[in-house]
Amino acid sequence: MTQWMSWIKSNEKEILSLLNGLACKAEEAAKLLVDIFGNFDKLDENHAQIKKIEREADQLTHSVFEELNKTFITPLDREDISRIASKTDDIIDYIEGISGRIVNFKIKSPPPYMLELAKDIQYSTKEINLMITSLNKLKVNKSIIEHCRTISEIEHHADDIYRKAVGDLLETTDIINIIKLKDIYEALETASDRCLDVADSIEDVVLKYT
Repeated sequence: MTQWMSWIKSNEKEILSLLNGLACKAEEAAKLLVDIFGNFDKLDENHAQIKKIEREADQLTHSVFEELNKTFITPLDREDISRIASKTDDIIDYIEGISGRIVNFKIKSPPPYMLELAKDIQYSTKEINLMITSLNKLKVNKSIIEHCRTISEIEHHADDIYRKAVGDLLETTDIINIIKLKDIYEALETASDRCLDVADSIEDVVLKYT
């Protein structure tokens, strides 16, 4: 019986550790995205690193699902764990898509507002990392909701910047450039939305367990 309970506890720690690793990957990818717009001469190098992180995050997400499938008792509801893992992985997927667009669209210099939007995503992933670290320490308490509120405020700010960016873009006349940049702005705004999705999922967990 003692050995069986030890196995359950071990699996709990493994699942939460994988979620924590995924959150770290999201923050790392977001930092590199900021560096893309801040140091455009390092675009190819940063994009390669983001692609590597995206593949590693996919593996971590797959590992979360594997652990859930073989674990009888989970530290949180399976649906909550799955949703947090999937939405966190989505953030990284969008970041990789953004850097890929910058490369493939042959953008030659940092477009306006993109650095500011990338910084908002980085701030949000930092908050997500703090929240998931708290879950990893089994500290499910209502103080985590403050991080959720912070991410909500960041997302509203990103929405404002996105609308300003697209509004200014549509005042220009280069149709091809408009199409390219609008696509990237939309991906940045969606990445910010995915950060809020993670925060909302974690808030649901906090309210359920406190």
